[in-house]
Amino acid sequence: MIREYNDKATTARFVMHINNKSFTGKGLGAPAPFPVNTFVYNKGSAQQVVIDEIAYTMPARCILPLVYNQHFVFSHPENLMALQFNREFYCIVDHDVEVGCAGFIFYGINHPMFIQLDTEEADEMQHLEKVIGSELLRNDNFQGEMLRSLLKRIMIQVTRKAKEQSEGYRQCSDDRMDLIRKFSLLLEMNFKKEHEVKFYAAALHKSPKTLSNVFSLLKQPAPSVLIRNRLVLEAKRYLHYTDKSAREIAWELGFESPAHFSRFFKTYAGANTSAFRNV
Repeated sequence: MIREYNDKATTARFVMHINNKSFTGKGLGAPAPFPVNTFVYNKGSAQQVVIDEIAYTMPARCILPLVYNQHFVFSHPENLMALQFNREFYCIVDHDVEVGCAGFIFYGINHPMFIQLDTEEADEMQHLEKVIGSELLRNDNFQGEMLRSLLKRIMIQVTRKAKEQSEGYRQCSDDRMDLIRKFSLLLEMNFKKEHEVKFYAAALHKSPKTLSNVFSLLKQPAPSVLIRNRLVLEAKRYLHYTDKSAREIAWELGFESPAHFSRFFKTYAGANTSAFRNV
């Protein structure tokens, strides 16, 4: 079942999927009709989810946040409840706060982030599923604000739970964790043009060394490695889900030449672009 809220004046959209056997995310190959962030709640037993061609096990009673450009396929989508929303629906003002669509659960330290719920929290999710489903059947001037309030409640609760379960977050100050989040957001916005750590450090008013030290304290890959990994991931997405040539991908990702991109991809992906595409 799919239920939607649409506001033509603001282009705000909110979608609820319940036991939808065709629920999936098509990534670059067949992008969503509108850029969305997604919450997926697994109501059934543990199942497999493939995100950008990597398989993971999603536990029972677990929430998975996903961002708009990820390709994902679940082995049992009929056991899921998913909420999808665009920036116009939720992020008009608070676009960079911790519980916004650029917040910790979408741009935090671990991806993918499987957030485990206890029995009481799972019961509340079941209740909220009914409340949201009922609200989506209404058609009055309060509907949008009510849905936003319900979504914000879920985002706050999920963020709290994610922080409790994140060892890195418990070991580090809020300021440092927020620096990680802001770096992740900047990276997502700029990685196609900016490949050097100094750009991100300057944007965050830090030196490259200070930025690298924060990541080291959290036992995370260095910023330079994260930039490289993000470029490799995007290249793989293009090769898997589009028919763009290696030359087109090179220009798309801001490389100085197709040859430079080809060397980069082979070094860090372990295969040349044509071999990778044909696997």
